[in-house]
Amino acid sequence: MKSSDLRRLALGDIAKISSGGTPSRSVPEYWNGEVPWVKTAQIQNCKITSGKIDEWITAAGLKGSSAKMIAAGTVLMAMYGQGKTRGQVAILEIDASINQACAAIELSEEANRDYVFQYLLFSYDRIRQMSNTGGQENLSAALIKEIPILLPPLPEQKAIADLLATWDAAIEKTERLIEAKERRFRGLMQELIGDVCHQWKHFRPDAIFDTVSEKNFPEEELLSVTQDRGVIPRSMLEGRVMSPDGSTSGYKRIKRGDFAISLRSFQGGIEYSDYQGILSPAYTVLRPKIAMSEDYWRLFFKSYIFIKRYLDLAVIGIRDGKQISIPDFMSVKIPVPSVQDQCRIAETVSYVQREIGLLKGILEQYKKQKRGLMQKLLTGEWRVDAKNNESKERAKNGKK
Repeated sequence: MKSSDLRRLALGDIAKISSGGTPSRSVPEYWNGEVPWVKTAQIQNCKITSGKIDEWITAAGLKGSSAKMIAAGTVLMAMYGQGKTRGQVAILEIDASINQACAAIELSEEANRDYVFQYLLFSYDRIRQMSNTGGQENLSAALIKEIPILLPPLPEQKAIADLLATWDAAIEKTERLIEAKERRFRGLMQELIGDVCHQWKHFRPDAIFDTVSEKNFPEEELLSVTQDRGVIPRSMLEGRVMSPDGSTSGYKRIKRGDFAISLRSFQGGIEYSDYQGILSPAYTVLRPKIAMSEDYWRLFFKSYIFIKRYLDLAVIGIRDGKQISIPDFMSVKIPVPSVQDQCRIAETVSYVQREIGLLKGILEQYKKQKRGLMQKLLTGEWRVDAKNNESKERAKNGKK
């Protein structure tokens, strides 16, 4: 294979780009019909089946609007959307109509659909940058036509797509396993805590924890409070971390086994520390004053049961994750099982947590491996012997 058989094209050279529309909401006859209607909410780097559709229009709605039918097998791209939506892609598995925020990419015969899908996944960041030029934050058909694409011969496109699909299958299977384990974890928490916590004695947090404010330890390590990893050294954070201005003598010391109220309630807001160091004075440090299972309390404070039944009573504001009111939190009575029950609960659910953690590690490795493959295969740095791959397929299928 020679580099000369790699063509650098614009997507518009190998595809027709179009969009759809939205039937008038004021005409009831246009809605709740039998025609699936795709919005950007369904375009999430996936395959769109009928099970993912949440709105349906009628034949009259299709005819009376600019919504259009798109054939199964077409690649879709989100042109507008909040957060990460813009620039994401999907493969349409059914015949369906689309709205004006969705671009249909109907490929010519010289392009393999799955290869183009993978290439657009790989180009996500570049595509979003294209939509951020000239004061425009949305994509358009014209911009999508300009997306650059590297196109090897058709057999090699298929071979690359098949190879990357192997990693996709492993990633999808692992994600399903994680979802199953997380459902099991939630079920155990409900069974062991939610269904019986009303039977336990309830106490105010100030009967369980002391609020400590130990300062003047500027030589201690700087720590950060995170929603997913608890209290950790700032050196463990990825990316640029702002250093405090001036002296840190006013920062609070936290010890291993303490908890910090992070002010943000959407994932519990109370984080456990495995480290000793200093925190911003904006945080409240809680130190256990009674015998307890630390593993139980770190589980409980992150549980849906605690957040919805108890923490919501101490939350103020409706924006930016909701802030915890410290005085209100200290007045809310929370259930306290015996230390024996705490240890039993923590031990029962910890094995599921460990399994979830291991699976998430495996999932991240699969994703990392796929990103590495995409970098090599979709830039032409590595070439795939499509003829050899085709011979293997024939042998596997018993063909000569």
